[in-house]
Amino acid sequence: QVQLVESGGGLVQAGDSLRLSCAASGLTFSEHAMGWFRQAPGKEREFVASINWSGLDTYYADSVKGRFTISRDNAKGTVYLQMNSLQPGDTAVYYCAAESGVFYPANDRAYDYWGQGTRVTVSS
Repeated sequence: QVQLVESGGGLVQAGDSLRLSCAASGLTFSEHAMGWFRQAPGKEREFVASINWSGLDTYYADSVKGRFTISRDNAKGTVYLQMNSLQPGDTAVYYCAAESGVFYPANDRAYDYWGQGTRVTVSS
């Protein structure tokens, strides 16, 4: 079955960096657009970033543009989220997701498979 396993979360201070990874199995990775979403305590899940199957097209939420970078390695079946200049407002559980239909970059309902999440906590 399809599995998406996130890693790389942790507790950091404001201004620090983290790189999240999401390893996919059970699917032909290069055929799927991938996305990162996050959910902060008491808030709705929100779009962070997404990338098309080839890696040539990337999309970002305004709140992370210029600080976060999404990338993928199709040979390794892994998508990454490099997060720089982290702020307390970035504190959330981060989820990766795979989309196999028409690519709607920021629409979580368009994603078919989800990981279990990795927690990121940014202290001020």
